Amino acid sequence: KTAAGSTCAVTAEPMPGYADFIRGAFSVMLAALRDCEDCGLTLSARSLQLHARVAPSEVGLFFVCAVLWTGLRRTLTTHAFEPFARWCHLHPRDAAKMPESAWKLVFYTMAWSYSTYLLFFTSYTFFQSPSSVFHNWKSGMSVPTDIAIAYLIQASFYGHSIYATVHMDAWRKDSKVMLVHHIITLALIIFSYAFRYHNIGVLVLFLHDISDIQLEFTKLNIYFRTRGGRYYLLVSLFCCRFLFRLYWFPLKVLYTSCVSSLQTVPNIPFYFFFNTLLFALLLMNIYWFLVRRVLVLKADGRGLVEKLSAGKHGTGERCVPKPNAAIRAA
Repeated sequence: KTAAGSTCAVTAEPMPGYADFIRGAFSVMLAALRDCEDCGLTLSARSLQLHARVAPSEVGLFFVCAVLWTGLRRTLTTHAFEPFARWCHLHPRDAAKMPESAWKLVFYTMAWSYSTYLLFFTSYTFFQSPSSVFHNWKSGMSVPTDIAIAYLIQASFYGHSIYATVHMDAWRKDSKVMLVHHIITLALIIFSYAFRYHNIGVLVLFLHDISDIQLEFTKLNIYFRTRGGRYYLLVSLFCCRFLFRLYWFPLKVLYTSCVSSLQTVPNIPFYFFFNTLLFALLLMNIYWFLVRRVLVLKADGRGLVEKLSAGKHGTGERCVPKPNAAIRAA
């Protein structure tokens, strides 16, 4: 929408291919590294002092909301999720795991819905035109209230998630990877807000939360023994994860962060720091996608669903179906 309130069409930017992304990103980053004469801790400290802006009240709100998320999860688990599991007569193992997935499904659905609202039902055009995330960027610029709310919700939730992974969730094989993921995500959220890269941050959150919605919904189907349509759920999960995290994320976000950012804002602060974290996030996305693909190829129809349950947020325990020889060999 324009300032006068009239609606105008948004022309989508042409997306680069994978080859364009790899060539462009690494050539631009190597050129920036060669041209950086004083890169190091001194420059980083100076950039923090000059460009990072986080008010003490915002830090306080972060901790308050992180505690509130923890309290809300405990309340919903005690008074809603666990009673519902007992009412449904779930298997004890499933009843123990169901509240965690239910809680995450509730949060990610809410968070992704809000990101979708920001990107497609307001005047922001970051999805259609990713390079616009750096237009009119200024150090210390004000953050729009609607985006600041999204950042507060997400940052405080990942602060809660770091605590929950260690003290509330069942410890599983990939819990260390999940802990690293939460720390990297929280660092990206905090530093992107402090350096006013909030526009591209909204795009990153939108592209990641939807996969978690589908993952937790699929796991709840497992716990409730809803076998019908399991293959459609799995196909949808893998297609969604590939489209959002392995296609749009590198070609819309990483290409913009590596290439378009320097074209729009030469000498943009903390360029290497942010792109290193974004590439680390991409590597973890590839890791989780390949792990699940291998499990799907090795497992039979019933073992497939149980192995998925033991994935990113599972406990690693199998319920009723017994694994076939391929899974035991794995």
